[in-house]
Amino acid sequence: MKIYQVDAFSHELFKGNPAAVLVSKTWLADDLMQNIALENNLSETAFVKMIDAENFEIRWFTPTTEVDFCGHATLASSFVLFKDYTEAKTIQFHVKNLGIFTVQQQQDGKICMNFPIRAAQQVEDYPDILRQALTKPFKNVYINAQAYIVEYESVQDVLDEQPNLELLKQLGQLRTAITAQSSVDVAITASANTQYDCVSRYFAPAMGIAEDPVTGSIHTAIAPLWAEKLQQTELVAYQASARGGVLYCKILPNDRIEISGYAQLYLQGEIMI
Repeated sequence: MKIYQVDAFSHELFKGNPAAVLVSKTWLADDLMQNIALENNLSETAFVKMIDAENFEIRWFTPTTEVDFCGHATLASSFVLFKDYTEAKTIQFHVKNLGIFTVQQQQDGKICMNFPIRAAQQVEDYPDILRQALTKPFKNVYINAQAYIVEYESVQDVLDEQPNLELLKQLGQLRTAITAQSSVDVAITASANTQYDCVSRYFAPAMGIAEDPVTGSIHTAIAPLWAEKLQQTELVAYQASARGGVLYCKILPNDRIEISGYAQLYLQGEIMI
């Protein structure tokens, strides 16, 4: 069976977030998909089931569990489908509990994904363990179905944070994102000419992911937060992991968001199942 590994949210190899992608006409057994994800040992492995040339179902697995949504592995899957499985330039993923994700590929290769906004609400009451696990001062805490989102005072604090992952693990299925408004006085590399609107990092130790390199799904909450604060409908977001990645975000009508990025193929091979 063919397997692909794609670096998502990056123009170049060894940046962005790697995801494995497998495409089939029928679902593999759940335990087999979980074992493949464990063997791959990437933050996510995506399994895609073909319906027709423009419609697909998709599921995502970390090394330890199935998750309900993964942005970077959706980008990686779209890249693979546009490369080898369809002539269409617009496709749809049919996603359990989240409806339809429409994805388009532009002429320059950028892949634009239409997702539901998963809005975060500010909370005053949050677990003490969250404050204990984070070492930098923060301004506000928000929560959505996926994670706590913690607003920091500065980008430098986001970059310097070294959280206690064992404590964060105790938050269970709720993961942790940290974010700050970008500023010109902090150099984050990637491109000296690029101005980022926000900078974030993302931790999911209970899901088998210490720090996720680039997380499309959490930007369905982070980007709307900053869009409201900055009074903008389009933002460029940078995820400041060791690998780093850039997400182009646009707020759309009807509680939707477009998250776009580039991808690079790292490997293509066969797995013996």
